[in-house]
Amino acid sequence: MDGVKIVAVNKKARFNYELGDRYEAGLVLTGTEVKSLRMGKANLTDSFAKFSDRGELWVRGLHISPYPFAYYDNHTPERPRKLLLHKRELRRLAGKVNEQGYSLIPLRLYFKRGRAKLELALAKGKKLHDKRQALKRRDQEREMERALRRR
Repeated sequence: MDGVKIVAVNKKARFNYELGDRYEAGLVLTGTEVKSLRMGKANLTDSFAKFSDRGELWVRGLHISPYPFAYYDNHTPERPRKLLLHKRELRRLAGKVNEQGYSLIPLRLYFKRGRAKLELALAKGKKLHDKRQALKRRDQEREMERALRRR
């Protein structure tokens, strides 16, 4: 990816959810939030996207640390932030989230050509036994790699 600076990645998303279609959304941010993001001060761990009553998409739980060099008018770290998508994408996502039980989970936060972007995925939550299978598969792959290295 040329000209892309990754700020934060949600590592738990692949473990907790089965990921489907992915979308790139813009963010409505204040000046201190942008400066803090450029310093790499963001956390996506417990964040999710949700539709409002007016059909707008908002990301919640996204933590952007306060900018340390702002004397006043600093932002609230976990305030809801509006996401920018095309209207037809919003309609399609709203239909899937309401009817089929999908969730919108942020995967990564990055800058592309100077603009802050958020990669969202349509996701379904994994059950506990699915998570156990993933852990078991990962352990087996590690064991195979160790055995190959010993040869």
